[in-house]
Amino acid sequence: MRRKLQAVSALLLTFVFSGSSAFAQPAQTKEWRFRAQLDGREIGEHTFTLQDDGSGRTLRSTAEFSVKFLFITAFRYLHKADERWSGNCLTGLTSETVENSERTAVSGTVAEGVFQIKDKTGIRTLNECPMTFAYWNPEILTQQKLLNPQTGEWLSVEVKNLGTERITVRGLAKEAERYQIKGPKTEIDLWYLTDTGVGEKEWVGLRSITPEGYTVSYELI
Repeated sequence: MRRKLQAVSALLLTFVFSGSSAFAQPAQTKEWRFRAQLDGREIGEHTFTLQDDGSGRTLRSTAEFSVKFLFITAFRYLHKADERWSGNCLTGLTSETVENSERTAVSGTVAEGVFQIKDKTGIRTLNECPMTFAYWNPEILTQQKLLNPQTGEWLSVEVKNLGTERITVRGLAKEAERYQIKGPKTEIDLWYLTDTGVGEKEWVGLRSITPEGYTVSYELI
């Protein structure tokens, strides 16, 4: 059981903004709320809230999971991350994660034209336009490196288009494009709707098999 919980924690590390203008615009808000399951068993929810005021975007990611064994909570996971974006470039990040009693904090900001990330290992410099594992933004499907908002790791990834298939989204059968992101000890499948009426891909599902063989999946609710 302990290995299983550690595998879930390792996978969750890849899941997780502001500006002004002379003419203020009303902020537009979009939300993705997912039911999380481990091997088909519900363990909690993960919500992504995106605000766009026309000059920049802010994203808040909040997750709360618990796994019980013999009516006892054997594993508890809390995660909050705030991201600031200018276009498709990350300009700011703060995240805090609690796994049982262990706490991890990561922060990052643009300094002297590059993005600097601070984690438990110190301060490191990334390129001038990094992206996190921002599943809500289809632009990540064109990236070769992505930032883990929980650990601060800058990871090489490979993205594959696995074609289209019909999946169930909020109880309705939909045609969706399936992609796979592979990285160090990470293999994540993502589904996007293309018939959204606005010409953009919309993220609607996630599933991953951990190296230990456990399945973690997200169902949109």
